[in-house]
Amino acid sequence: MQFGIFTVGDVTRDPTTGRTPTEHERITAMAAIAVKAEEVGLDVFASGEHHNPPFVPSSPTTLLGYIAAKTERIILSTSTTLITTNDPVKIAEDFAMLQHLSDGRVDLMLGRGNTGPVYPWFGKDLGRGIPLALENYALLRRLWRENVVDWSGQFRTPLQGFTATPRPLDGVPPFVWHGSIRSPEIAEQAAFYGDGFFANNIFWPKEHFQKLIGLYRARFEYYGHGSADQAIVGLGGQVFMRPKSQDAIDEFRPYFDNAPVYGHGPSLEDFTEQTPLTVGSPQQIIDRYAGMRDFFGDYQRQLFLMDHAGLPLKTVLEQLDILGGEVVPVLRRELAKNRPAHVPDAPTHASLKAATRA
Repeated sequence: MQFGIFTVGDVTRDPTTGRTPTEHERITAMAAIAVKAEEVGLDVFASGEHHNPPFVPSSPTTLLGYIAAKTERIILSTSTTLITTNDPVKIAEDFAMLQHLSDGRVDLMLGRGNTGPVYPWFGKDLGRGIPLALENYALLRRLWRENVVDWSGQFRTPLQGFTATPRPLDGVPPFVWHGSIRSPEIAEQAAFYGDGFFANNIFWPKEHFQKLIGLYRARFEYYGHGSADQAIVGLGGQVFMRPKSQDAIDEFRPYFDNAPVYGHGPSLEDFTEQTPLTVGSPQQIIDRYAGMRDFFGDYQRQLFLMDHAGLPLKTVLEQLDILGGEVVPVLRRELAKNRPAHVPDAPTHASLKAATRA
C-alpha cells in the first residue's frame, strides 16, 4: 500500500501571525515539502492543478519535474490534472516527458476540477464537463498506446497521422487514477478501462463515498478486470498531530476556523466527525485511518492533505516527521493484516512494465 501527501497549493494568510506568504515562498515550500516527504519514507507526492487565486500550482508538471531532480524514490503524481480543459495531446506529451525525467516515477489523477469558471477561461463549456472528460481521456489513451493516431471527435480539431512525442517510457503509459467526489460517470469510466479510482473524501461523509467506490468496484468486475476487491482504490485524508491531542486541537483550531476552504462553516468538532479530518495524537490518527478498510475495503493508496489553511512551512515539516516516523509505519502493518493475497498492490512503472512484458 502507498502512503503520501497531496497539496492544493493555496496561498493563505496565517491567522496566528497575520502574514501571507508570497507566491514564490509558497511554490518553493511545496518543493521542500515533497523532498521532506521522501526523506520521512512516504511513497507519493501529488500536486493539484488550479488556475485561480489563491492557488499557485497552475503547471503541475513543471513543479513535479523540478522535484524529480531533487528526489530519487518518491512517486510524483497529480491531484488532479484537468482532463476537461487541458488538451489531451499536451497531457500525453507532458507526462511522457516527466516519465523520462523521473525514470518512471510518475502517475496522474484525472478529474474535472472544482472551479467552474476555469472552463470558459480555456474555451470550454462547463455544461459539457462529463462528455469532455470521457472523450478527452479516450483520446489520451490512444495517444499513449498507438504510435500513429487518426482521430476525430466533438471537442477538438481532428488528428491525422499524429504521433505524440516523446513516447511513454519503456512503452508503458503512466498509470491513471480517475478522481471524483460526486460523479458516478467518472467511477464508471475508471472501471471500464480498469484504471484506478481516487475518492477524495475530505469534505463529505463516508456513506457518500461508499456508494461511489461500491459502484466502481462492481463495474470493475463487470468489465472483466478482476474481482471487485481487486479494483484499485485511493482515498484522501486530512490530519493534524501533536503528542497530546488537546495541544493539536488548540493549535489547529484557528487555521481551521479561518481557512477559505472550510472555515466559517461547521465547527472543527462537527467536521472531524463527518469527514476524515482527524486532529489529535498520532495514535488517534492511526486508529482512525486503520479503520478506513472497514468502510471501503482493502485499498491501495492513502494521501493526506497537510500543507493548507495557512500552516507555516516549519509546522508542515514537523507534521511530516510525525506522519513518517510514528503513523505510517504502524498503518502499513495494520492495513497489511489479513489482506487477501489476491488484492493487488498499487501499480508502479516497474509492475506495469513487468506485466506488459509478461
